[in-house]
Amino acid sequence: MDLQDLADRILNGERRALARAITLVESGRADHREQATLLLERLRGHGREALRIGLSGTPGVGKSTFIEAFGCMLIAAGLKVAVLAVDPSSARSGGSILGDKTRMERLSREPGAFIRPSPSQSLLGGVARRTREALDLCEAAAFDVILIETVGVGQSETMVAEMSDLFLLLLAPAGGDELQGVKRGIMETADIILVNKADGDLKSTAMRTCADYAGALRLMRKRPQDPEGFPKALTVSALEDTGLVKAWEEMQALIDWRRDTGHFAAARAGQARHWFEAEVRDGLLARLRREPVRGAMAALAGQVEAGRISAARAAEELLRDYLQM
Repeated sequence: MDLQDLADRILNGERRALARAITLVESGRADHREQATLLLERLRGHGREALRIGLSGTPGVGKSTFIEAFGCMLIAAGLKVAVLAVDPSSARSGGSILGDKTRMERLSREPGAFIRPSPSQSLLGGVARRTREALDLCEAAAFDVILIETVGVGQSETMVAEMSDLFLLLLAPAGGDELQGVKRGIMETADIILVNKADGDLKSTAMRTCADYAGALRLMRKRPQDPEGFPKALTVSALEDTGLVKAWEEMQALIDWRRDTGHFAAARAGQARHWFEAEVRDGLLARLRREPVRGAMAALAGQVEAGRISAARAAEELLRDYLQM
Protein backbone atom coordinates (compact mmCIF):
# COMPACT_ATOMS: atom_id res chain seq x y z
CA MET A 1 0.00 0.00 0.00
CA ASP A 2 1.34 3.43 -1.00
CA LEU A 3 0.59 5.41 2.16
CA GLN A 4 1.76 8.72 0.73
CA ASP A 5 -0.57 8.35 -2.25
CA LEU A 6 -3.43 7.45 0.09
CA ALA A 7 -2.66 10.46 2.29
CA ASP A 8 -2.58 12.79 -0.72
CA ARG A 9 -5.91 11.49 -1.98
CA ILE A 10 -7.48 11.98 1.46
CA LEU A 11 -6.19 15.57 1.59
CA ASN A 12 -7.76 16.08 -1.85
CA GLY A 13 -11.10 15.00 -0.39
CA GLU A 14 -11.49 11.68 -2.22
CA ARG A 15 -14.22 9.78 -0.42
CA ARG A 16 -13.13 6.36 -1.67
CA ALA A 17 -9.66 6.96 -0.23
CA LEU A 18 -11.21 8.13 3.03
CA ALA A 19 -13.35 4.98 3.27
CA ARG A 20 -10.30 2.81 2.60
CA ALA A 21 -8.32 4.63 5.29
CA ILE A 22 -11.08 4.18 7.88
CA THR A 23 -11.17 0.46 7.08
CA LEU A 24 -7.42 0.40 7.66
CA VAL A 25 -7.57 2.11 11.08
CA GLU A 26 -10.44 -0.15 12.17
CA SER A 27 -8.46 -3.31 11.41
CA GLY A 28 -7.05 -5.25 14.33
CA ARG A 29 -4.19 -6.81 12.35
CA ALA A 30 -0.76 -5.83 13.61
CA ASP A 31 0.55 -4.85 10.14
CA HIS A 32 -2.57 -2.78 9.47
CA ARG A 33 -2.22 -1.01 12.83
CA GLU A 34 1.37 -0.10 11.92
CA GLN A 35 0.27 1.23 8.52
CA ALA A 36 -2.62 3.15 10.11
CA THR A 37 -0.26 4.81 12.59
CA LEU A 38 2.10 5.84 9.77
CA LEU A 39 -0.82 7.19 7.72
CA LEU A 40 -2.13 9.27 10.61
CA GLU A 41 1.36 10.65 11.22
CA ARG A 42 1.61 11.73 7.59
CA LEU A 43 -1.74 13.49 7.85
CA ARG A 44 -0.93 15.16 11.15
CA GLY A 45 -0.45 18.93 11.02
CA HIS A 46 -2.63 19.49 7.95
CA GLY A 47 -4.06 22.58 9.63
CA ARG A 48 -7.70 21.69 9.01
CA GLU A 49 -10.25 21.87 11.80
CA ALA A 50 -13.78 20.51 11.61
CA LEU A 51 -16.55 21.07 14.11
CA ARG A 52 -17.05 17.74 15.86
CA ILE A 53 -20.59 17.17 17.13
CA GLY A 54 -21.42 14.13 19.24
CA LEU A 55 -25.04 13.06 19.37
CA SER A 56 -26.80 10.52 21.55
CA GLY A 57 -30.35 9.69 22.46
CA THR A 58 -32.68 6.96 23.57
CA PRO A 59 -33.66 4.28 21.01
CA GLY A 60 -36.51 5.42 18.78
CA VAL A 61 -35.98 9.12 19.44
CA GLY A 62 -35.14 9.76 15.79
CA LYS A 63 -31.36 10.19 15.81
CA SER A 64 -30.89 9.08 12.21
CA THR A 65 -33.84 11.17 11.01
CA PHE A 66 -32.45 14.21 12.81
CA ILE A 67 -28.94 13.69 11.43
CA GLU A 68 -30.29 13.38 7.90
CA ALA A 69 -32.39 16.56 8.15
CA PHE A 70 -29.66 18.49 9.97
CA GLY A 71 -26.96 17.27 7.60
CA CYS A 72 -28.96 18.23 4.52
CA MET A 73 -29.53 21.70 6.00
CA LEU A 74 -25.80 22.16 6.57
CA ILE A 75 -24.98 20.97 3.03
CA ALA A 76 -27.53 23.43 1.62
CA ALA A 77 -25.59 26.13 3.48
CA GLY A 78 -22.43 25.12 1.61
CA LEU A 79 -20.79 22.90 4.24
CA LYS A 80 -19.33 19.41 3.85
CA VAL A 81 -20.71 16.90 6.39
CA ALA A 82 -19.33 13.55 7.54
CA VAL A 83 -21.37 11.15 9.68
CA LEU A 84 -19.69 8.50 11.81
CA ALA A 85 -22.52 6.27 12.97
CA VAL A 86 -21.72 3.58 15.53
CA ASP A 87 -23.96 0.50 15.49
CA PRO A 88 -24.22 -1.89 18.45
CA SER A 89 -22.46 -5.22 17.96
CA SER A 90 -23.88 -8.55 18.98
CA ALA A 91 -22.28 -9.87 22.16
CA ARG A 92 -22.71 -13.39 20.76
CA SER A 93 -21.65 -13.12 17.12
CA GLY A 94 -19.88 -9.75 17.09
CA GLY A 95 -21.90 -8.73 14.03
CA SER A 96 -23.69 -5.43 13.38
CA ILE A 97 -26.50 -4.43 11.04
CA LEU A 98 -24.76 -1.20 9.91
CA GLY A 99 -27.95 0.13 8.37
CA ASP A 100 -27.38 3.86 8.77
CA LYS A 101 -26.92 4.49 5.05
CA THR A 102 -30.32 2.97 4.34
CA ARG A 103 -31.90 5.08 7.11
CA MET A 104 -30.28 8.26 5.71
CA GLU A 105 -31.06 7.70 2.04
CA ARG A 106 -31.53 11.40 1.20
CA LEU A 107 -28.31 12.47 2.91
CA SER A 108 -26.31 9.60 1.40
CA ARG A 109 -27.10 10.93 -2.09
CA GLU A 110 -25.61 14.35 -1.34
CA PRO A 111 -22.16 14.89 -2.94
CA GLY A 112 -21.05 16.88 0.11
CA ALA A 113 -21.90 14.08 2.56
CA PHE A 114 -19.97 11.06 3.75
CA ILE A 115 -21.65 8.41 5.94
CA ARG A 116 -19.63 5.69 7.60
CA PRO A 117 -21.27 3.12 9.91
CA SER A 118 -18.93 1.24 12.24
CA PRO A 119 -19.53 -1.61 14.70
CA SER A 120 -19.10 -0.80 18.39
CA GLN A 121 -17.60 -4.29 18.91
CA SER A 122 -19.25 -4.34 22.37
CA LEU A 123 -17.12 -1.39 23.49
CA LEU A 124 -18.68 0.65 26.27
CA GLY A 125 -18.99 4.37 25.76
CA GLY A 126 -21.23 4.32 22.71
CA VAL A 127 -18.38 4.69 20.25
CA ALA A 128 -16.18 2.33 18.29
CA ARG A 129 -12.60 1.92 19.41
CA ARG A 130 -11.16 3.71 16.37
CA THR A 131 -13.80 6.43 16.03
CA ARG A 132 -11.23 8.95 17.28
CA GLU A 133 -8.88 8.10 14.41
CA ALA A 134 -11.74 8.15 11.89
CA LEU A 135 -12.45 11.70 13.11
CA ASP A 136 -8.88 12.72 12.31
CA LEU A 137 -9.19 11.23 8.83
CA CYS A 138 -12.47 13.07 8.11
CA GLU A 139 -10.92 16.30 9.35
CA ALA A 140 -7.94 15.80 7.01
CA ALA A 141 -10.40 15.25 4.15
CA ALA A 142 -11.66 18.83 4.69
CA PHE A 143 -15.11 18.11 6.08
CA ASP A 144 -16.54 21.14 7.87
CA VAL A 145 -18.82 19.29 10.30
CA ILE A 146 -18.44 15.75 11.62
CA LEU A 147 -21.42 14.16 13.37
CA ILE A 148 -20.73 11.23 15.69
CA GLU A 149 -23.87 9.20 16.35
CA THR A 150 -23.52 6.90 19.35
CA VAL A 151 -25.31 3.59 19.89
CA GLY A 152 -27.73 4.99 22.47
CA VAL A 153 -28.06 6.55 25.89
CA GLY A 154 -26.45 5.11 28.96
CA GLN A 155 -24.13 6.31 31.68
CA SER A 156 -21.11 5.15 29.68
CA GLU A 157 -22.18 7.27 26.70
CA THR A 158 -20.31 10.25 28.14
CA MET A 159 -17.18 8.92 26.38
CA VAL A 160 -18.31 10.64 23.18
CA ALA A 161 -17.77 13.98 24.92
CA GLU A 162 -14.05 13.16 24.99
CA MET A 163 -13.87 13.38 21.19
CA SER A 164 -16.40 16.08 20.31
CA ASP A 165 -16.56 19.87 20.51
CA LEU A 166 -20.30 19.83 21.14
CA PHE A 167 -22.44 17.09 22.65
CA LEU A 168 -26.13 16.98 21.75
CA LEU A 169 -28.64 14.89 23.67
CA LEU A 170 -31.76 14.04 21.65
CA LEU A 171 -34.89 13.23 23.63
CA ALA A 172 -38.53 12.51 22.85
CA PRO A 173 -41.64 14.37 24.05
CA ALA A 174 -43.50 13.06 27.10
CA GLY A 175 -40.37 11.33 28.36
CA GLY A 176 -41.04 11.97 32.03
CA ASP A 177 -39.34 8.80 33.20
CA GLU A 178 -36.65 9.30 30.60
CA LEU A 179 -34.87 11.83 32.79
CA GLN A 180 -34.21 9.08 35.33
CA GLY A 181 -33.06 6.75 32.58
CA VAL A 182 -30.68 9.31 31.13
CA LYS A 183 -29.09 9.95 34.55
CA ARG A 184 -27.26 12.99 35.81
CA GLY A 185 -23.90 12.13 34.25
CA ILE A 186 -25.04 12.50 30.66
CA MET A 187 -27.19 15.53 31.54
CA GLU A 188 -24.09 17.26 32.89
CA THR A 189 -22.14 16.35 29.76
CA ALA A 190 -24.73 17.57 27.22
CA ASP A 191 -24.22 21.06 25.78
CA ILE A 192 -27.65 21.26 24.18
CA ILE A 193 -30.72 19.08 24.73
CA LEU A 194 -32.96 18.75 21.69
CA VAL A 195 -36.51 17.53 22.19
CA ASN A 196 -37.32 15.94 18.84
CA LYS A 197 -40.70 15.16 17.23
CA ALA A 198 -42.10 18.60 18.10
CA ASP A 199 -44.78 18.31 15.42
CA GLY A 200 -48.42 17.35 15.03
CA ASP A 201 -50.20 16.20 18.18
CA LEU A 202 -46.89 16.04 20.05
CA LYS A 203 -45.96 19.69 19.54
CA SER A 204 -47.47 21.02 22.77
CA THR A 205 -46.17 18.02 24.69
CA ALA A 206 -42.69 18.67 23.29
CA MET A 207 -42.85 22.28 24.47
CA ARG A 208 -43.71 21.18 28.01
CA THR A 209 -40.99 18.52 27.96
CA CYS A 210 -38.48 21.11 26.78
CA ALA A 211 -39.48 23.42 29.63
CA ASP A 212 -39.03 20.57 32.12
CA TYR A 213 -35.51 19.85 30.91
CA ALA A 214 -34.65 23.54 30.81
CA GLY A 215 -35.66 23.72 34.47
CA ALA A 216 -33.55 20.69 35.30
CA LEU A 217 -30.54 22.26 33.59
CA ARG A 218 -30.93 25.48 35.61
CA LEU A 219 -30.69 23.46 38.82
CA MET A 220 -27.30 22.10 37.82
CA ARG A 221 -24.08 23.92 38.61
CA LYS A 222 -22.92 26.25 35.84
CA ARG A 223 -19.93 24.88 33.95
CA PRO A 224 -16.86 27.07 33.32
CA GLN A 225 -16.85 26.18 29.62
CA ASP A 226 -20.33 27.67 29.09
CA PRO A 227 -21.52 31.26 28.59
CA GLU A 228 -24.68 32.53 30.24
CA GLY A 229 -27.74 30.52 29.22
CA PHE A 230 -25.92 27.26 28.44
CA PRO A 231 -26.48 24.37 28.50
CA LYS A 232 -29.98 24.80 27.14
CA ALA A 233 -32.95 22.82 25.86
CA LEU A 234 -34.63 23.39 22.47
CA THR A 235 -37.41 21.78 20.45
CA VAL A 236 -36.90 20.47 16.91
CA SER A 237 -38.79 18.45 14.36
CA ALA A 238 -36.59 16.43 12.05
CA LEU A 239 -39.72 15.33 10.20
CA GLU A 240 -40.83 18.88 9.38
CA ASP A 241 -37.33 20.45 9.38
CA THR A 242 -38.35 22.97 12.04
CA GLY A 243 -36.07 24.28 14.77
CA LEU A 244 -32.94 23.08 12.98
CA VAL A 245 -31.76 26.55 11.98
CA LYS A 246 -32.23 27.82 15.54
CA ALA A 247 -30.34 24.82 16.93
CA TRP A 248 -27.45 25.41 14.51
CA GLU A 249 -27.30 29.10 15.47
CA GLU A 250 -27.08 28.16 19.15
CA MET A 251 -24.31 25.64 18.41
CA GLN A 252 -22.32 28.26 16.51
CA ALA A 253 -22.81 30.83 19.27
CA LEU A 254 -21.51 28.39 21.89
CA ILE A 255 -18.49 27.35 19.83
CA ASP A 256 -17.63 30.97 18.97
CA TRP A 257 -17.67 31.86 22.68
CA ARG A 258 -15.47 28.89 23.55
CA ARG A 259 -13.00 29.80 20.84
CA ASP A 260 -12.85 33.43 21.97
CA THR A 261 -12.30 32.46 25.62
CA GLY A 262 -9.74 29.69 24.98
CA HIS A 263 -12.00 26.89 26.20
CA PHE A 264 -12.11 25.30 22.74
CA ALA A 265 -8.33 24.90 22.46
CA ALA A 266 -8.08 23.71 26.07
CA ALA A 267 -10.75 21.07 25.48
CA ARG A 268 -9.01 19.78 22.35
CA ALA A 269 -5.72 19.52 24.26
CA GLY A 270 -7.41 17.64 27.11
CA GLN A 271 -9.02 15.24 24.65
CA ALA A 272 -5.66 14.51 23.03
CA ARG A 273 -4.22 13.63 26.44
CA HIS A 274 -7.25 11.45 27.26
CA TRP A 275 -6.87 9.41 24.07
CA PHE A 276 -3.13 9.04 24.55
CA GLU A 277 -3.79 7.49 27.96
CA ALA A 278 -6.52 5.30 26.43
CA GLU A 279 -4.07 4.03 23.80
CA VAL A 280 -1.60 3.13 26.54
CA ARG A 281 -4.28 1.16 28.42
CA ASP A 282 -5.38 -0.63 25.23
CA GLY A 283 -1.77 -1.47 24.41
CA LEU A 284 -1.19 -3.00 27.82
CA LEU A 285 -4.34 -5.09 27.55
CA ALA A 286 -3.30 -6.25 24.09
CA ARG A 287 0.05 -7.45 25.48
CA LEU A 288 -1.78 -9.43 28.16
CA ARG A 289 -3.66 -11.32 25.43
CA ARG A 290 -0.46 -12.52 23.74
CA GLU A 291 1.46 -15.74 24.29
CA PRO A 292 3.27 -16.59 26.53
CA VAL A 293 1.48 -14.09 28.77
CA ARG A 294 -1.88 -15.70 28.08
CA GLY A 295 -0.57 -19.09 29.16
CA ALA A 296 0.96 -17.70 32.35
CA MET A 297 -2.26 -15.83 33.05
CA ALA A 298 -4.29 -19.04 32.71
CA ALA A 299 -1.91 -20.89 35.05
CA LEU A 300 -2.13 -18.15 37.68
CA ALA A 301 -5.91 -18.05 37.27
CA GLY A 302 -5.99 -21.75 38.11
CA GLN A 303 -4.01 -21.10 41.29
CA VAL A 304 -6.39 -18.30 42.25
CA GLU A 305 -9.38 -20.59 41.70
CA ALA A 306 -7.77 -23.27 43.87
CA GLY A 307 -7.17 -20.75 46.63
CA ARG A 308 -3.37 -21.18 46.58
CA ILE A 309 -2.71 -17.50 45.84
CA SER A 310 -4.71 -14.30 46.16
CA ALA A 311 -5.95 -12.46 43.08
CA ALA A 312 -3.93 -9.37 44.01
CA ARG A 313 -0.67 -11.35 44.45
CA ALA A 314 -1.21 -13.23 41.16
CA ALA A 315 -1.76 -9.97 39.31
CA GLU A 316 1.42 -8.50 40.83
CA GLU A 317 3.47 -11.49 39.71
CA LEU A 318 2.10 -11.41 36.17
CA LEU A 319 2.75 -7.70 35.72
CA ARG A 320 6.24 -7.97 37.24
CA ASP A 321 7.36 -10.95 35.19
CA TYR A 322 5.88 -10.06 31.78
CA LEU A 323 5.38 -6.31 31.69
CA GLN A 324 8.31 -5.29 33.91
CA MET A 325 5.97 -3.33 36.17
